[in-house]
Amino acid sequence: MARILVVDDEKSIRNSLKDVLSYEGHIIEEAEDGMSAIMLVRKTEYDLVLCDVKMPKLDGLEFLEMASESRPDLNIIMISGHGNIETAVEAIKKGAYDYLAKPLDLNRLLVIVRNGLEKEQLVKETKSLRKKVQSFKRGSIIGESQGIKDVHEMIGKVAPTSARVLITGPNGSGKELVAQEIHDKSPRKKLPFVEVNCAAIPSELIESELFGHEKGAFTSAVKTKKGKFEQAQHGTLFLDEIGDMSLSAQAKVLRALQEHKISRVGSEKDIKVDVRVLAATNKNLIEEIEKGNFREDLFHRLSVILIKVPSLNDRKDDIAMLSDHFMKTICNEMGMPPKTFSTEAIANLEKINWTGNIRELRNIIERLIILCDDNISGNDIIKFANPK
Repeated sequence: MARILVVDDEKSIRNSLKDVLSYEGHIIEEAEDGMSAIMLVRKTEYDLVLCDVKMPKLDGLEFLEMASESRPDLNIIMISGHGNIETAVEAIKKGAYDYLAKPLDLNRLLVIVRNGLEKEQLVKETKSLRKKVQSFKRGSIIGESQGIKDVHEMIGKVAPTSARVLITGPNGSGKELVAQEIHDKSPRKKLPFVEVNCAAIPSELIESELFGHEKGAFTSAVKTKKGKFEQAQHGTLFLDEIGDMSLSAQAKVLRALQEHKISRVGSEKDIKVDVRVLAATNKNLIEEIEKGNFREDLFHRLSVILIKVPSLNDRKDDIAMLSDHFMKTICNEMGMPPKTFSTEAIANLEKINWTGNIRELRNIIERLIILCDDNISGNDIIKFANPK
């Protein structure tokens, strides 16, 4: 069942459409002019709108533009008794889902309405799925230990600024979540957040990945490509595992930070960039500097603010909260009710040496969900938490 708005200054047309669409099981509301219709659209969630092109007060194309601004995803089918190719093209350009000429072919009308409603449902499902995926991807920094409180306090202070931040901590501790939260609480939150895993990109490709390249710059450069700096323009660029970046790429990143401009591989043209850079590493960069693997001047450019993310072993008070969070998240993904942990189970989880940190804990919770009964016991932790 869908909620459909019919907009037409002819009552007979409204009545006919209402009869046909009500028979299909839909809820039909009516408006006799464009101004009344736009007021209804702004306060009611319609699944579809059927609108005449020629109307008093506010014509159909003006209504179409205003409605699309308020509800960009709303499917609007335009109807006209004076139909022509030009009107149809203009309506589609302004965002109409489809166009029908009077007298209406009811079979075609029903097909277009059904297709429009299917598209609307698909859009809703896609948005819902995207939110779930984004929630899973981004997550949130869970915990009330002192170490996590200190991290939250630092984020609150640094996020509103444009200061560069270096985030340190062991693998799996959640450094990327810290970077994401800094971005989400910053003035750039509606602009791109672009992540680069420097350790996952071969050294010979890192410069092209970061700064882009011109067509023909190297053998496989079949077309011009924007790099991550350009993709993150006016937003945030997160350089994860920056300790693994090659020295030549480090030199170019340093120039970008100093001069706010880059050049693509194979080009001498400078491109201005406005990007906030956040970086993360699990390495001790001071030691890497002493070994000659990392530039000291780049370190000082990146580390205006230092945030150290504690390991899970240093925040075991958060294990109960994290376990409950992962339990709910994973069970929701699997479409099953959450299981419970006994007091002994949590106590045994707290005794584990978490070398893999939060990532390891999440994997173990997923294993326990699959292998254990509804109440996870202390013996379950002993049996399943350590696969060695």
